[in-house]
Amino acid sequence: MALEVTDATFEEVVLKSDVPVIVDFWAVWCGPCRIIGPIVDEIGEEYGSKAKVVKLDVDTNNQTAVKYGIRNIPTLLFFKNGEVADKQVGVVPKQLMVKKLEALL
Repeated sequence: MALEVTDATFEEVVLKSDVPVIVDFWAVWCGPCRIIGPIVDEIGEEYGSKAKVVKLDVDTNNQTAVKYGIRNIPTLLFFKNGEVADKQVGVVPKQLMVKKLEALL
């Protein structure tokens, strides 16, 4: 299961992480977000301590979404060493998300 992050916890959990992080920017009302959500959770379980997988609700945490220019959801940002290393917008196959994460390990 992916960890929920907020504007207040984003820096500590994501930017200061010593492992790569996938951030799923989503919202409750977003249909495509509900499709990709379980896949993101699955990746989080599979990678365990090798990577972090977190979710940020853009409706309740819009400061972080604005900071990273999130205009469409779902958007996945892949962080390494506190920097955005890759990005994926929309629903994509799990293999594509895993390939992007593997490139950061």
